[in-house]
Amino acid sequence: MKKLLNNLYRSNCTFWTSQTPLSLDCGTELPTFTLAYSSWGELSPCADNVVLVCHGLTGTSNAIEWWAPLFGVGKALDPTRDFIVCSNVLGGCAGSTGPTSNASNGMPYGAAFPALTIRDQVRAQMRLLDALVIRSISMVIGGSLGGMQALEWALIDPLRVESIAVVAASSRHSPWCLAWNETQRMVLRSDPSFKEGCYTPDCQPSIGLGAARALAMLSYRTPQALHQRFGVDCGTGDAVLDDRFSVHEWLHHHAATFTDRFDANSYLTLISAMDKHDVGRDRGGIGAALSQCKKPALIVSISSDLLYPPVEQREMAAQLPGAEFAEMASMHGHDGFLIDAAKLEPCVSRFRQRVSDLDPAYARIANRKEVSHAAS
Repeated sequence: MKKLLNNLYRSNCTFWTSQTPLSLDCGTELPTFTLAYSSWGELSPCADNVVLVCHGLTGTSNAIEWWAPLFGVGKALDPTRDFIVCSNVLGGCAGSTGPTSNASNGMPYGAAFPALTIRDQVRAQMRLLDALVIRSISMVIGGSLGGMQALEWALIDPLRVESIAVVAASSRHSPWCLAWNETQRMVLRSDPSFKEGCYTPDCQPSIGLGAARALAMLSYRTPQALHQRFGVDCGTGDAVLDDRFSVHEWLHHHAATFTDRFDANSYLTLISAMDKHDVGRDRGGIGAALSQCKKPALIVSISSDLLYPPVEQREMAAQLPGAEFAEMASMHGHDGFLIDAAKLEPCVSRFRQRVSDLDPAYARIANRKEVSHAAS
């Protein structure tokens, strides 16, 4: 049994390529594209136990790495019950097609990579699930950028999606979020190495990208969280002569590690997709769009989130006919959906149980879980 569980929890990253063009909202198309995806568990004979996990802005397909508290026997994401799938988002740089990928001319897209929307990214995921012959998804769950995708999944493909869990996200990017992202663009583009996005792999705009990441970190956290961590910061050297404080080191660390793993054009592509996020676009407005989503929905806010404050999620939940709202206490701000994932897990588990009490299909999944536990 232990060996079986080890296999179920092992992340298997796979690369799937579509040879059919993907039409984009910007009016152009990608002639072909690749999505990197990871999976856990086994698809049931009826293919009715699928959970799709959507990652945040700079995440990867390895959801068990950044959302580990949600995984486990009897937990919200249970590989002995669920077939869990997570793909690296289109436009990213962790295996899926994005600005670092080669175009038809054999050269990286770079700044020529087309503009994307959240809907484009969901349609790409739909192609992947079509290829996996998945016709029913018991739940789509995601936080931040991933939460926006979960919301769009329910609106674009309502026949396939049975329920959604939207965490720390909104129906539309607010002027506050737009301002934060534009400031990051200004910082990144001020790097002389950026060259309007036409930089080379060996000369990336690391200074600008690192500074943009440091700026973003401040929007993801709260003054209280930084005070708890650093307290009265007396610096790393002489209190008079050295103006380098521990919180500075923290920012520089995040800047350096981010530039080692992320691409500047990809970052711009993804924050621009978030900026264009508006579920009401071409649907008669937000209220009209959300009123069409009759699926069970869990809307979770982070109490201290500076980017997506609880008032936005409350309003969203009020406009979704089948929604329930939950506010998760956290002092860590927007990143609370990752840092305090252990608090999020029981909230999602309870939601799934309530849905299973209403839906016979979910009850069958629950029965399979009981059988697997008995076998162990």
